[in-house]
Amino acid sequence: MGARAAAVEVTRTRVLEAAAALWMRRWYDDVTLQHVADEADVSVQTIVNHFGGKDGLADAVADRMASRTAVARQAPTGDVAAIVAVLFADYERQGDANVLWTAQIDRVPAFARAAAHARGQHRAWLEQVFADRLPAPGPAREHALNLHYAATDIYLWKLWRRDLGLSREDAERAMRDLLTSIDPRRKRDA
Repeated sequence: MGARAAAVEVTRTRVLEAAAALWMRRWYDDVTLQHVADEADVSVQTIVNHFGGKDGLADAVADRMASRTAVARQAPTGDVAAIVAVLFADYERQGDANVLWTAQIDRVPAFARAAAHARGQHRAWLEQVFADRLPAPGPAREHALNLHYAATDIYLWKLWRRDLGLSREDAERAMRDLLTSIDPRRKRDA
């Protein structure tokens, strides 16, 4: 990579990090390109040149967050404690921002696209980390996946950590217990 290309990449990264930091704590409509430019120490025109505008920037930020999530969520298949620990590390890092973004999906198309992608990414992750316990393809598998999705959803984390004030340790234990209770391999009384 040449010096100019490296400088362009550094600027692009600075803008993405500035926008992500602002949108992780403020509503989309409350953040202007000027706010991002000030935070990144660039001009608004630089942002427009790199991303085409606010929507393009939001798409790029969402892509960056999705890539980071995929890397951060590495967990061994079937190890519920490790799976929950990895998930909580992600939620503790950006869960509040995810909740804030999700609250805006009806009016911010970039956030709606990001949420749809995140749902698919989360489902694929669940299929990977719970591969040892999921039934063969069919209705039973779909039911098990739906249960696992609900048990690991960001809003359950929010309920436990933010709304009910549980400690991280207690919330992680609750999620482990819930995941253990819905394991489709367990015998159930009819």
